Amino acid sequence: MVYSQHKPTLRVLDIMQSLAAANDEGLTLTEIATKIDVPKSTIVPIIHTLRDRDFIEQKSNGKYVIGISMFLIGSASLQNISLLDVFKKEMKEVVAKTSETCQLGILVNGDILYLAKEDSAEPIRLVSFVGKRLPAYSTALGKALLSCYSLQELTEIYKEPLKPVTDKTCKDVEQLYRECSQSKLDGYFQEAGEISPDLTCFAVPIRHNDKIIAAVSVSIPIFRLTEEKKQITIQALLAAQQTLEQNLRRLGITDSNVFLNSFISQPSQSIETK
Repeated sequence: MVYSQHKPTLRVLDIMQSLAAANDEGLTLTEIATKIDVPKSTIVPIIHTLRDRDFIEQKSNGKYVIGISMFLIGSASLQNISLLDVFKKEMKEVVAKTSETCQLGILVNGDILYLAKEDSAEPIRLVSFVGKRLPAYSTALGKALLSCYSLQELTEIYKEPLKPVTDKTCKDVEQLYRECSQSKLDGYFQEAGEISPDLTCFAVPIRHNDKIIAAVSVSIPIFRLTEEKKQITIQALLAAQQTLEQNLRRLGITDSNVFLNSFISQPSQSIETK
């Protein structure tokens, strides 16, 4: 059966999204019609119905804004959506695009703490679990999270010499700083064999309120890594980064340490591959 979207419903949704984007300023009837590219005469009945049901409100200056009924629906939906749910939805999209494992982590005392994981369907894949902690300097996730720090700040985080996990692990803080600085210019972060000789990982930071609050990565066994897969993975991560940062703004979250405050007590674990 051929499916086609219902035009009147689409117009309702377009109106609500336009008003949501306008914030407190509101829009006139003419401005709404212009934004959604529909004649005023077509949307007048919709506007009146939405106003009568308190989904929108008309201010004294004639402009329309989001109404109390829409606010109540939004508040009810937030009760059923955790912040991890928001991230895991996008992580599933990354796995669908790359066919590889996707993980979410935060920085805790110089370590990566893994908060969520979405597995690929591939028979040979990363074996890891939520609650695992690893040295941040040895992971793409960690480098993404450490990229906001200056060389002096990194030196304060890692007062002791960096302990290698493999022979390819970053060996000192100055090298770590150079790698992070270059990766910031590239727009993504990568490590190859630094945490496991058989794995390559790519990662991007997630920013909120001008602060990096988390990072998302994709882990790929080296034998499956091609230039095409690399580019697909980077594009999938960048798309997830953009969507997640937009969703964080829409949710109105003000606590930039929301992940850290919620999960800092998670236990330390180790990693293995198969």
